[in-house]
Amino acid sequence: MAEKSTKPLEDAVAEATKVARGLPGAQTGRKKSPGRSADAFGSEMRRRDLLPLLVLHLIRGEATYGNSLIEAIESMTQGVISVNPNTMYPLLRDLEGKDMIVGDWEHPDKRTRRFYSITDQGEAEYQRLATEIKPFLDSVIRSITMIKAEVYGD
Repeated sequence: MAEKSTKPLEDAVAEATKVARGLPGAQTGRKKSPGRSADAFGSEMRRRDLLPLLVLHLIRGEATYGNSLIEAIESMTQGVISVNPNTMYPLLRDLEGKDMIVGDWEHPDKRTRRFYSITDQGEAEYQRLATEIKPFLDSVIRSITMIKAEVYGD
């Protein structure tokens, strides 16, 4: 293909890479720690921001439990983001420890499912994360759209 047609694709991929790595000039302005993955959804962004955003988002709708959150995230992302219990439960404990969510046992005597609800502090964090992550998600969408158009001519 002519250089002109690949330039927008290269620019979009470069922007998504900057955002994922936290390089200067990226819309989020974050710095990447050395040795960390640049994979958009496997990076620090995923662990630190995207998963908490998704958890807080889902809990805002109704109180829910860990396995349900895992299933909802996998369904919402059509399997692109797969969360295992060794990631979800420490995240829930961390959010609870920071007073962003509160957990209550479904049957306290049996310790069955622990249902989580969002707190006012969690709602404030949700709003902050939603605002902060939007440019990153927009750049990923632009990059994927440009790649698809380049490869498939859409």
